[in-house]
Amino acid sequence: MKRLFRTCIKTLRLVLDRARLRPVRPAGDVATDMAADVSTEVKTRADRLDPVRAPPPGLPHEISREELANLPIRRYQGEVQLVATPEDLARAMADIRQESVVGFDTETRPAFNKGEHHLPCLVQIATARAVYLFQLQRLDCAEALAELLADPGIVKVGVALAHDLRQLELLFPLAPIAVLDPGIVARRHGIKQTGLRNLAGMFLGFRIAKGMRTSNWAAPNLSAAQIGYAATDAWACRELYLRLLELGLLRRAVD
Repeated sequence: MKRLFRTCIKTLRLVLDRARLRPVRPAGDVATDMAADVSTEVKTRADRLDPVRAPPPGLPHEISREELANLPIRRYQGEVQLVATPEDLARAMADIRQESVVGFDTETRPAFNKGEHHLPCLVQIATARAVYLFQLQRLDCAEALAELLADPGIVKVGVALAHDLRQLELLFPLAPIAVLDPGIVARRHGIKQTGLRNLAGMFLGFRIAKGMRTSNWAAPNLSAAQIGYAATDAWACRELYLRLLELGLLRRAVD
């Protein structure tokens, strides 16, 4: 009887030990899974990035509303291409495939009523030479965008990127790798303000206007103001990546 009791106790301890090694997580915790994937900086052969825990002296940790309001407004001044035809798509992808890092952002038609929800209708991708605006309701870009997101040789940089990817996945299948969220990198260094505009103010020294955020991004013909706004967001994401790398907050590992 004692031997049976001891055997039961050992079995129970073994079960408990295994349970402690495998913490239970809520079923369907997609946000946590996606955030974990995005925060695993970049897993590529030539461009793997590792977070550097010790920030350099003088690293800004916050910016007040007044300080942000006093910064000069910057807008993307380079070439912007609307991707609305198969020919536009081919030209855009030819340029994007030359890059090792691109800025990535999406825009969605705003919802003003309770229960109303819309999916992304615009994807913005910034290279070193241009910003491409993919109008998803005018052209089927699913295959090209899925290819880009699955390319291990091109780093896709975007603030709140996990949310954008979850929304895009409702439109078409995707398996994103080599993605990076500058907000997550900043948070790991003690910075609590991790939105694009705050990060741009702290690290790039300029202010991004936000007046077009709630405009109709599903419109077939975007206004000049919308085009400038959308291009600036993607461009700023790429600039943030370069700045974080320059400051030593990301370390490029060479195999």
